[in-house]
Amino acid sequence: MKVVLDTNVLVSAMLTPDGLPAKVVNLFLNDRLILLYDNRILGEYHAVLSRPKFGFPSDTVEAFIEYIHTRGEFVVAELVRDTMPDEADRKFLEVARSGRALALVTGNTAHFPTDSLVVSPKEFLDQHF
Repeated sequence: MKVVLDTNVLVSAMLTPDGLPAKVVNLFLNDRLILLYDNRILGEYHAVLSRPKFGFPSDTVEAFIEYIHTRGEFVVAELVRDTMPDEADRKFLEVARSGRALALVTGNTAHFPTDSLVVSPKEFLDQHF
């Protein structure tokens, strides 16, 4: 089952290990999901998770990024022409569509066009687990 995770899902998972986003991330860590990514997404994951305000240990961030790189699936994304409320989120939709993801899981569905592919962590877990 292929998915794309918005960065806010990873941040929430690391801040609240017993929350719904963490349950989604744990599915990937336990090889029950294939995480799709490209270099733009991996770069954003690294930059955001490394922000001092979160206080995540750098070795934890580096290990997590490396795990995604080795266990996830790299996608060469095609341009999506949809109007995006936040242009910075376009890469997630492009990778999800190009990689034929089952879902793009985000904590902020309002940042994406209305699309059945875009779901919250709760919706994803309710629909598939």
